[in-house]
Amino acid sequence: MPTLVLMDMQQLQLTTTRALDNCRAALRRARAAGLPVAFSRLLPVMYADEAMGPATRWIDGFVPTRADMIFDRDKPSCYASAEFADVVDLGSRRFALAGFSGEASCLATAIDAFHRGHKFTFLFDASASRPFGRLDAEDAHLAAVELIAQYGAVQTTADWIAECARAAPLTLER
Repeated sequence: MPTLVLMDMQQLQLTTTRALDNCRAALRRARAAGLPVAFSRLLPVMYADEAMGPATRWIDGFVPTRADMIFDRDKPSCYASAEFADVVDLGSRRFALAGFSGEASCLATAIDAFHRGHKFTFLFDASASRPFGRLDAEDAHLAAVELIAQYGAVQTTADWIAECARAAPLTLER
């Protein structure tokens, strides 16, 4: 059973309406299907000696429940959290990836997953990127999607939701 991994769903991250709407749809589907949900958040080193600021507050509608997993990290990749790596290793070794930011956290996680033999699906329309170099945010995201596709599957949120709906849940026969 794949885990839905939501990256950096924090208030100071990118909050494009389209990407957030698709993240909400993926989260609703995952919870309805009983899929595990994980939130991975970047906790900058600068907060180590201070009270946690707005950078760590969840975006409305993306507050983890008690059933969800939360992985804190100090580097872009989810794999900067040893616990995340353990959960993926001991679980299905598959996950769907969405959230912010595509050009950094999602790309770093994709590369690490590839090198560990883990399978992932990047929900490219449930993610957004920041501008970098000469690229504006949209072009940066298109470049990130192309790079991520070299390491794993890339899919729309609607297609991922349809696949989840088609997957037959395991049932116990009496």
